[in-house]
Amino acid sequence: MPYTTGSLHHRADELNDRRRAAQDGPDPAATERQHGKGKLTAYERIDLLLDKGSFNEVEQLRKHRATSFGLESRRPDGDGVVTGWGTVDGRTVFVYAHDFRVFGGALGEAHAEKIHKIMDLAEAAGAPLVSLNDGAGARIQEGVLALAGYGGIFRRNTRASGVIPQISVVLGPCAGGAAYSPALTDFVFMVRGTAQMFITGPDVVRAVTGEEITHNALGGADVHAGSSGVAHFAYDDEEHCLEEVRYLLSLLPANNRELPPAVPTDDPVDRPNDRLLDLIPVKQGQAYDVRDVIGEIVDDGEYFEVHPAWATNLVCALTRLDGQVVGVVANQPASLAGVLDIEASEKGARFVQFCDAFNIALVTLVDVPGFLPGVEQEHNGIIRRGAKLLYAYCNATVPRISLVLRKAYGGAYIVMDSRSIGADLALAWPTNEIAVMGAEGAANVVFRREINAADDPEAIRATRIKEYRDELMHPYYAAERGLLDDVIDPRETRTVLIRSLAMLRTKHAELPSRKHGNAPQ
Repeated sequence: MPYTTGSLHHRADELNDRRRAAQDGPDPAATERQHGKGKLTAYERIDLLLDKGSFNEVEQLRKHRATSFGLESRRPDGDGVVTGWGTVDGRTVFVYAHDFRVFGGALGEAHAEKIHKIMDLAEAAGAPLVSLNDGAGARIQEGVLALAGYGGIFRRNTRASGVIPQISVVLGPCAGGAAYSPALTDFVFMVRGTAQMFITGPDVVRAVTGEEITHNALGGADVHAGSSGVAHFAYDDEEHCLEEVRYLLSLLPANNRELPPAVPTDDPVDRPNDRLLDLIPVKQGQAYDVRDVIGEIVDDGEYFEVHPAWATNLVCALTRLDGQVVGVVANQPASLAGVLDIEASEKGARFVQFCDAFNIALVTLVDVPGFLPGVEQEHNGIIRRGAKLLYAYCNATVPRISLVLRKAYGGAYIVMDSRSIGADLALAWPTNEIAVMGAEGAANVVFRREINAADDPEAIRATRIKEYRDELMHPYYAAERGLLDDVIDPRETRTVLIRSLAMLRTKHAELPSRKHGNAPQ
């Protein structure tokens, strides 16, 4: 088509026609097929994610240069990915979205270079990056150029890690090498029914192992949100999913040089927490839902739980206290009695590292009976994998407050941000029991010979258990020895936490000079 005739008015109209054509896609039937699968188009998704009218597109007219297998005759504008920036609640956010209507969203050289450009801009501007993933993987017709394109994405994901928040939203297929980019980002959202992630698909699995499995059973949203832990969140539809992405962004700073955004709140700092006296049973073996405790303490009872369906014996959540964003890590007695195991340790470690990278203070609620015993845990590496949580806490320089609600036994007590590994303030309720192990187990070890030799072993055992508890596990034992800064009235929990965090807001701590640590893997 010639572009050398006509007035500037005519040329402006031509430009706008071409822009509209790029947004409409190469074929109206492709849009219908996308909608028929229950999926939105790339532009529709961006409109839901960003503030209305705020999107600024970059390289909309970019075309590929490939000439193999008939691609030279198919050169649509945009090359299957939409890139640009806009705002969420008035704050700058960068985004790229695969357009499944064009080459199935498959990544080629030009497609990748558009993504590289927007990732570089996001890092340079110091603003979050959101990827909307819905693509068929590498564009086979472009061969190694497509693979190199993925390499450039992975390198940038890694370079931006801990510098700007990176959020991946999986809204369709994300297979093969494409799945590694979400795995490198901070948070992964998935939509049930339409989103799948896997390295090798069902056909390859069938050919290699003989196993028959569907796409969703292999790599669907619930699989990754509840079993593998790859996805942090799973939702039933794209609208709700993208709404929650916006909410998460409202809790995060733009980059690692800023504090998270504070908001005014009408929830009083000194609101008493009387309900806590009835929420938690004094008896150590009785379960309760620690999320009720979190909801009672935080502003307006609102919190955003991360990985709610995976490693449910540990709760990780972003929330606010007096309008300031904090990260909460809490043992969950309602699941596996709140023990630490491999998955809970890895979940907590990743969350603590994220909060530390982005200047989010940490509050740890402790009610832990220990690490989960068993051959499977030991053989699967509970030592090195459990150490990830320990490493993350020890390495964190943000304000850190730990609060022992009830029991805190053994190595798990140390790992859950105890005073000895660097918590700025270590607090406890008057129901706390901090010890190497429970009184029953301790008495059986310490007084084993005496109990076995007694005429009435059970009576002696009961006496020694009481003595051990009274001597070494009473609520003030740790405080008397300087391992707790205070034992607080549960009704004052909100007030104490807010005032303590306000004091710590100007905390400054530095790690020794080094290239990086060598975290346990």
